[in-house]
Amino acid sequence: MLVRTRLSVMMFLQYFVWGAWFVTLSTYLSTKTVPGPAVAAEEGGQTVVRVFSDQFIGAAFGTAAIAAMIAPFFVGMIADRFFSTERLLFVLHVGGSAILYWLSGVVEPTVLYWGMIAYFLTYMPTLALTNSISFHHLDDPARQFPGIRVAGTIGWIVAGFLVGSLFIAGKSLFDPQQVGFRLVHPFGLPYTIEFGEKLAAVFKIESTAIPMQIAAVGQFVLGIFCLALPHTPPSRRESQSVSDVLGLDALALLKQWPFFVFVVGSFLICIPLQFYYTFTNQFLNELKVENAAAIQSYGQVSEIVFMLLMPLFFARLGVKWMMLVGMTAWAIRYVLFSYGDTGSGMWMLYVGLILHGICYDFFFVTGQIYVDNKAPGHVRAAAQGFIAFVTLGLGLFAGSIVSGRVVQNYATPDLVPPHNWHSIWLVPAAMAGVVMVLFAALFHDHGDGRPAHAVDLERSTRKPEEAPL
Repeated sequence: MLVRTRLSVMMFLQYFVWGAWFVTLSTYLSTKTVPGPAVAAEEGGQTVVRVFSDQFIGAAFGTAAIAAMIAPFFVGMIADRFFSTERLLFVLHVGGSAILYWLSGVVEPTVLYWGMIAYFLTYMPTLALTNSISFHHLDDPARQFPGIRVAGTIGWIVAGFLVGSLFIAGKSLFDPQQVGFRLVHPFGLPYTIEFGEKLAAVFKIESTAIPMQIAAVGQFVLGIFCLALPHTPPSRRESQSVSDVLGLDALALLKQWPFFVFVVGSFLICIPLQFYYTFTNQFLNELKVENAAAIQSYGQVSEIVFMLLMPLFFARLGVKWMMLVGMTAWAIRYVLFSYGDTGSGMWMLYVGLILHGICYDFFFVTGQIYVDNKAPGHVRAAAQGFIAFVTLGLGLFAGSIVSGRVVQNYATPDLVPPHNWHSIWLVPAAMAGVVMVLFAALFHDHGDGRPAHAVDLERSTRKPEEAPL
C-alpha cells in the first residue's frame, strides 16, 4: 500500500474514533438514569433519577482540554526521543480502546471523570503523533499534507452519519437483537435512506453507550493498523524542557500589543466556543431533530469547503477581519440556535450548523497562520505550542466549566424540552459578541500577519478608488 494511502487511512480512522462518540456524549450523559426511590402506585410506582448533572457534563468535556495541556509534555519530552512513532501509536490506541470500552459501562460520575482523563491522556498525544509521522514521510508536506488531513475530516463526517442514523435494539453493540439504519432527507434532499429493521426513535443509539463501543472497536482497528505504517524511528534529539513544551520562549512576543490582544482574545473566544462542542447534540436531540449527529456533520462538510476558499479570503481581508468574521459567525450561530426550532425555524438550525466552516477555519486556522507569520523562525514552533495551550487547553477548559453551569442554571426538568435553550444560547452569543467588539477595538496590526505575497495580491487586485481596510 502506498505511503500516502496508509497515512490517509490512519488519519480517517483517527478522527472517525473521536467523532463517533464525543459528539453524542452529552446526549448519552443527560439521559442516563437509574431507578430512584419507590413511590405510591398511583404516582407511578418507581422513579428514575439522572446520574450525570449538566454541570458534570460540562466538566466531562473539559477532560479533553486537561489532557491537551498535558499531552505536549509526553510527546516533546519522552515520546520523540525513545519510541518509534508507529509502535507508540499502536500502544496508545490499543490501550485507549480498552479504556473507552470500559467507560461505556461506567455509571459513577467520579469514576467516569477520571476514566475520561485517563482515556484522553492516551488519545491526545496521538493527534500530534499522526501529524508528525505524516510530515516525516511526505516529500512535500506543505502541498501533500492538506490532502492527508482532509481524510480525517471525512472520517469525522462518516462517524456522524453512522451514529446519527443507526438504530439498535439491544443492550450492547455486541448483543444486538435488531438493527436498522434510517437517514432522513440527507443534505435537505427529498428522500430517505433506510434499510434493516424499522425501529422506533427510542432505539436511536445517540442516547446510549453504543457510540463509545463503536469508537472503541474503531480505535482497536486503528491501533493494529498503525503497525502497518512506515517505520519512523525516534529522533534521538535532546529532551525538550518544560519551557520548550509550553512554548514559553514565545512569551517575548506578548510585549507586542497586537500579539497580546490576539492571545487574550483567542483565550476569551474559546469560552463561548465550548458551548457548541459540549451541548449541541443534546440540544438537537431534546428538540427531537432526526439524525442529529448526522446533521451536525454538515458543519465538517462546510469546514472543507471554506478551507479551500481560505486563501482567497485571507489575501483580501487579513488576520483582523478574518478573525472578526469568525467571531461574528459564532455569535450569529448561537442566536440562530436560540430562535430555531424543528418547525418553521428549522432553517436556522441548519444555517447555524453550516456556519461551522467559517467559525472554525476563520478563527483557528487564521490564528495559526498569524502566529506562523509573526513569530521569528527560532521561536515559531514554541509560539504555535503556546497558542494551542492557551486555546485548546486553558480556553476550552474554562469554557467547559462555564457552559456546564449555564446549562444547569436553565434546566427545566418538568417541561419539554427539559432546558430553556433559548436563554442558554443567548449567553455564549453575548459572550462572543463582547469579545468580537473588544477585539475589533483593540487589535491593530498594520502588517496584520499576512505574508508579503498576500498583501501584494490585495494591492494588485484593488480598484483605484478602494482604500485599504
